[in-house]
Amino acid sequence: MTDFLLDPRLEADTIPVGDLPVSTVRLMDDSRFPWLILVPRRAGLQELSDIAEEEAAAVMGEWRLATRVMLELARPDKVNVAALGNAVPQLHLHVVGRFRSDPAWPGPVWGAGERRPYPAHAAAALAERAGALFAQL
Repeated sequence: MTDFLLDPRLEADTIPVGDLPVSTVRLMDDSRFPWLILVPRRAGLQELSDIAEEEAAAVMGEWRLATRVMLELARPDKVNVAALGNAVPQLHLHVVGRFRSDPAWPGPVWGAGERRPYPAHAAAALAERAGALFAQL
């Protein structure tokens, strides 16, 4: 796994939460939306179909776990889950907590207004809470 490198844009736009058996978990640095990013720590993955057959169930389990974490973390009205890859080709999954009151509802969060980074203390606290939820759920 030493050949895995996180895409520079994901590195710049996210805060580390922790690692699961296959994926690294990041928090999108946008205080408008509770938003986790999961990236399988495997080099060269771009599409869901690139995941090795023997790891596919584990990766899906991690994505399901991330949805449960988001439900507990933010208590959203809805959780949106997507793997787009148009701007960042490296395979990654977005797990976004959505509220009827959020600035993009009911549309997608992508391209909706300007990102508002978390204050450093809030980012650290949220990442720590998310990490604790991953460990206990």
